[in-house]
Amino acid sequence: MSKYVFITGGVVSSVGKGISVASIGTILKARGISVSVQKLDPYLNVDPGTMSPYQHGEVFVTQDGAETDLDLGHYERFIGIELTQASNVTSGQVYSSVVAQERRGDFLGGTIQVVPHVTNEIKSRIRKVAEISQAEVVIVEVGGTVGDIEGQPFLEAIRQMRKDEGKDNVLYIHVTFLPHIAATDELKTKPTQHSVNELRRIGIQPDAILCRSDKEISEATKDKISLFCDVDREAVIALVTSDTIYEVPLLLEDAGLGEFIVGRLGATDGKANLDEWRDMVARLKAPKEPVIIGLVGKYVELRDAYYSVREALCHAALAHNREAKIEWLDSEQLDGRADDKLGHVQGIIVPGGFGYRGIEGMIRATRFARERKVPYFGLCLGMQTMVIEFGRHVFGTDQVNSTEFDASTAYPVIDLLPEQRGVEQKGETMRLGTFPCHLVQGTLAARTYGAEVIHERHRHRYELNDHFRQPLEEAGLVSSGLSADEKLVEIAELRDHPWMLGCQFHPEFKSRPDRPHPLFLGFVEAAMETLTEGAQTSLPLNP
Repeated sequence: MSKYVFITGGVVSSVGKGISVASIGTILKARGISVSVQKLDPYLNVDPGTMSPYQHGEVFVTQDGAETDLDLGHYERFIGIELTQASNVTSGQVYSSVVAQERRGDFLGGTIQVVPHVTNEIKSRIRKVAEISQAEVVIVEVGGTVGDIEGQPFLEAIRQMRKDEGKDNVLYIHVTFLPHIAATDELKTKPTQHSVNELRRIGIQPDAILCRSDKEISEATKDKISLFCDVDREAVIALVTSDTIYEVPLLLEDAGLGEFIVGRLGATDGKANLDEWRDMVARLKAPKEPVIIGLVGKYVELRDAYYSVREALCHAALAHNREAKIEWLDSEQLDGRADDKLGHVQGIIVPGGFGYRGIEGMIRATRFARERKVPYFGLCLGMQTMVIEFGRHVFGTDQVNSTEFDASTAYPVIDLLPEQRGVEQKGETMRLGTFPCHLVQGTLAARTYGAEVIHERHRHRYELNDHFRQPLEEAGLVSSGLSADEKLVEIAELRDHPWMLGCQFHPEFKSRPDRPHPLFLGFVEAAMETLTEGAQTSLPLNP
């Protein structure tokens, strides 16, 4: 029988619940305890797949094709597990299910209410994770902040879980924020007290409080929180902003949270083995020579939109004992030559995205990389812009495009698959989840992976148009990764370039701090060998 740890947040949003959950999973796994994780999102969207990155940040894709909250990326990267669609639950999913049951007559004419029908649906989805994973401990994060009206059914559901599962099988942890008042140089605990009071009002008494702060927290402040929030002194944990998110598991373990959790839950009390994690954090924090990567995207002002890409670059650079220094470049701001913005970077990466805005800037960056022989890595949309730019070079016209950006283009080198044409519903209609990819031997992709068949996660609806595949290949485009039936080009690279590769899938979702993704490793290694701006030969771009 699984035990449950529920994580709630107070005072402000974006307080760090996701990193806290991932870190708790890490310190439990370090004790030999099997762990699974779930995120409960109170918004009414069925999933974040149709939400703007400006509102939601990155959409993380699980192996089975669920479009989920970016926190699932934290869970997978930290704990080293692969989650499923059961690990992200939204109000939209819950209410849709309850209404569907009512329409079928499953409730035998009863009046449908938030309690017990909606809360029962939430609890069944929490238990489903335990059934699928068979984990000893299931960690469940409740999104949003205590007091949000849409989060009340979720809080009521987790309140009931302690009664249903037994008090020794459920633990509540509250992550809160201590604001710093500069005028008096004080950390204030009153917002935390109000947040805990709100939790207690609905029947949840937190067992532990993680106190997020940008300043050191005094022992007197911890004593005050313990007294006014009725929490054991040992369970008031300081969580001060650190140099790297990967240090958080160590901070929590050193503060005694791991021992507290296993003690309260009666779980296996093995000693945590975090030696490799400590070594990794020490290497992350040590001074290292930077490798400068230009990330050219349309959402760069909200960097959470590229969270997994940023972390994958960090993982790969660390493996090479370098620091990934990312230059965030707005693709709408790249001028015709792009020299000023790109002349000093050692590698260019173009990540995924949707819509025409900023595409021409990405194409300019791609042309810069091709003509200057700068290492280039295209992720999904980045592969498509690479094909468009190369097509314009080959066919000698700027009319080459994707039908996503120009439906009437005479050169649709990127186009919808036949089965995608006419699809009006946007949610869950893309090519989603893990698909096999067969690598062509002798190519850069095959050498980088060191394998014949790989499995990667997709999230797109446009593909390289097979009608243009032969003339592009004759001109130097190499189709180095193919679908099982060889009809779809999954990876493309340029023959006469030291490192220029694009992939239809999202390799960043599978990168881990202790297992960097092979493509990111290869890209960073190639970038390390690129000359700096001062040593580069200045070549004019073609008009």
